[in-house]
Amino acid sequence: MALTERFENDKIEVVGTYKAVQVRRAEIIEKDGVEVARSFHRHALSCGSIDDSDNFVDTDISGEDADVQAICNAAWTQAVKDALKAYLIANKPS
Repeated sequence: MALTERFENDKIEVVGTYKAVQVRRAEIIEKDGVEVARSFHRHALSCGSIDDSDNFVDTDISGEDADVQAICNAAWTQAVKDALKAYLIANKPS
């Protein structure tokens, strides 16, 4: 009776005007190669934020899996980053 645990990103979506990347990660438990349990964790990534001086700060995705990084790099063009920066500055709390 060998129990094994593995993880996989089973759903990656790009949504919205500013191309947020939503990741659903599955934790899969198998007994002798047969799946016996599966649970999910979700998180979302934005391409960046602004600092106190209104400089755009890219989101650090170095800790993400390679498939998530590839999608982020494809979706987060300079035009998307510029649009998000303009939106964040225009809607900055006073």
